Amino acid sequence: MSGELRSVEQVLEKYIPEEERREVWRLLYGRELRSLELPGCAVESASQKGFELKGYVFDAAAEQLRRPRVIRVGLIQNKIQLPTSSPVAEQVNAIHKRIAEIVEVAAMCDVNIVCFQEAWTMPFAFCTRERLPWTEFAESAENGITTKFCQEIAKKYNMVIVSPILERDELHGETLWNTAVVISNTGAVLGKSRKNHIPRIGDFNESTYYMEGNTGHTVFQTAFGRIAVNICYGRHHPLNWLMYSLNGAEIIFNPSATVGELSESLWPIEARNAAIANHCFTCAINRVGTEHFDNEFTSGDGKKAHHDFGHFYGSSYVAAPDGSRTPGLSRVCDGLLISELDLNLCRQTNDKWNFKMTGRYEMYAAELDRAVAPDFQPNIVRE
Repeated sequence: MSGELRSVEQVLEKYIPEEERREVWRLLYGRELRSLELPGCAVESASQKGFELKGYVFDAAAEQLRRPRVIRVGLIQNKIQLPTSSPVAEQVNAIHKRIAEIVEVAAMCDVNIVCFQEAWTMPFAFCTRERLPWTEFAESAENGITTKFCQEIAKKYNMVIVSPILERDELHGETLWNTAVVISNTGAVLGKSRKNHIPRIGDFNESTYYMEGNTGHTVFQTAFGRIAVNICYGRHHPLNWLMYSLNGAEIIFNPSATVGELSESLWPIEARNAAIANHCFTCAINRVGTEHFDNEFTSGDGKKAHHDFGHFYGSSYVAAPDGSRTPGLSRVCDGLLISELDLNLCRQTNDKWNFKMTGRYEMYAAELDRAVAPDFQPNIVRE
């Protein structure tokens, strides 16, 4: 069933009476969002090319001293295009071609910033523990073929691109990193953000390939707002979101690769909670499909050896600082989710709820400093 259920929203629409559905959706997703009117050419192209296209609008209140700061973001989720046993170059080229098709539709819809899924140029092979051929997918963040591909389409469409790849750091002993490259709408490499937290759970024990990143909590000032990239497992760490927010992020992208049995019940909650807690927009992207590998592998958790991780469940969505969120994309097929955001909503929500003003960061910092000391003693009062 995990790879057959198209979406939670589809089930709700099918079984909840129409007169009650709006209230149920309000309770589940916050305020009702307007659907974004999408160009007919984009809708037709998405249909012809076999991917889902959805669009929603996050409004903000009109202000007297600030004009609206309206931008559009696009989230892309996709399956790999060829079997994992295909030649590396052919797999990369096929995925590039697929993404180019979807980005073209994003451009038709006037998207300003687009983000791809984690390690989008390859199968999510890190948990097989095999070195070859998977390390051959690694590229330079500055001048690899994928970055050059992204630079071309960024300039062509005047679009910021967030491109999460397996990075080969040629200047530091060809070390591998899980990295998101941020390409400016001018085509320049604005910078990169490496994955801060590495999972060690079941199949997802990725430290065989790369370790925790060393770029901290970088925020990128783009022509369309301040953005950050919290890669995959980092979404489970509230302080990781917080630090991007404290550095000024208005939109935090969370490109991921995660499967149903492991995390699907957590997925709708974490990015939305982060948007609320940090007065910013969050964008959660997950790949789709089941990826088969020729050689069996084990998880070290007592389960039998297997050839796949399970079903990548897609369900990409955008959440706003006021707690509202879009419905998710499909659990089973490629898709492009477009959201029109008024970034003024970040400050407006901040002024209403005051989480940052009332946060006791100096107290937390002092107590965290004590908590990481070797001689730490918990502050517990006993009789």
